[in-house]
Amino acid sequence: MSHFQSTADGAAIPDSNFTPAKEREARKALLGSALGYAMDGFDLLILGFMLRVISSDLGFGPAQGASLVTATLIGAVIGGIVFGMLSDRIGRVRVLTWTIVLFAIFTGMCALAQGYWDLLIYRTIAGIGLGGEFGIGMALVAEAWPASKRARVSSYVGLGWQLGVLAAAIVTPILLPVIGWRGMFAIGILPAIAAYFIRHNLHEPDVFVERTATPPTTSLPINLLVKDAETTKISIGMVILCSVQNFGYYGVMIWLPNYLSSRFGFGLAQSATWTAVTIAGMAVGIYCFGQLADRLGRRPAFITYMLGAAIMVVVYSKLTDPTALLIGGAVMGLFVNGMLGGYGALMSELYPTTARATAQNVLFNVGRAVGGLGPIAVSAVAAAYGFDTAIALLALLYIVDILAFLFLIPDRRGAELT
Repeated sequence: MSHFQSTADGAAIPDSNFTPAKEREARKALLGSALGYAMDGFDLLILGFMLRVISSDLGFGPAQGASLVTATLIGAVIGGIVFGMLSDRIGRVRVLTWTIVLFAIFTGMCALAQGYWDLLIYRTIAGIGLGGEFGIGMALVAEAWPASKRARVSSYVGLGWQLGVLAAAIVTPILLPVIGWRGMFAIGILPAIAAYFIRHNLHEPDVFVERTATPPTTSLPINLLVKDAETTKISIGMVILCSVQNFGYYGVMIWLPNYLSSRFGFGLAQSATWTAVTIAGMAVGIYCFGQLADRLGRRPAFITYMLGAAIMVVVYSKLTDPTALLIGGAVMGLFVNGMLGGYGALMSELYPTTARATAQNVLFNVGRAVGGLGPIAVSAVAAAYGFDTAIALLALLYIVDILAFLFLIPDRRGAELT
């Protein structure tokens, strides 16, 4: 079976026309997008590790500490909408650079915070920058690579996030006792350097240049997400998928370390070890998902992983041995976050070039905002009804995920980008 890459006139060209020059540009796009997403992962996880220290230093209550994560993710929704539409109008590369600079500056500003409200503002604005990076990077990569490799390269962008999270899990226990939480935030200014690299070494994909050669319509790109009944149904389905993805991820990565600390007496080093192993499992899951989605189709890959996630969160809740918790965390992570890279390929094939980054940003970041409630919701359910009930809630969400995919989302593996 031949695989094809789209062209502006609707014809398809074989992968053999993916010349070495085009591949070099595509690799730069992949590297730039993965680096941007790695910075996001690093920032959000160090925040999770530092919540207790920040709260103690500045006198926050538990709800205020948790709200810093939620504010970051709410900011991401705002940034996702604004920067996604800008990217669809004026270019992927330019706007991606803006988002990284904004994110870097206000992450660094967090180091200067004197209380709850100024830190909340800095986190929200940093979130606005963070919100633009996922969708723009995914759109950039999907448009630069041929259809036969679309899910794989999208999964590599997702691996960028995992590398950033893994770096945070390794670096935080080492640096936090030495430079404190302010020093950790100050490190966040470094991505601004990467912005220079990204801006001066990337070019817009051919399909974007060709599709946007004519003056854009007065309709906003976001309107194309609900342009008719079929597209609206798909958008609703994608919001459900992205919400469950992020709810499960943040419920596991933000709440579980605190749970392990309180139930099993895990210290920072032990929690970091558990997190690192779980992240490694997630990375393996993301890599394998891209391979499966390109070879078998989007639907079989997603449903397999959703079922695996539903089963593994329940299995994990029954474990008590530290070694079993370590291994089980890796397997659970494989399924819970293995789907991350798949959303880039899936949404690229469901929406046109003139709204692709908007769709990626808006739908995924709405899911991220819902996911930001994960740690709060899971903690509240666990406190009121017990840990088993909280885990059962997560498992039920993955069943809802499967139903949404089956009834709302078509599988357009290898489709031409329109």
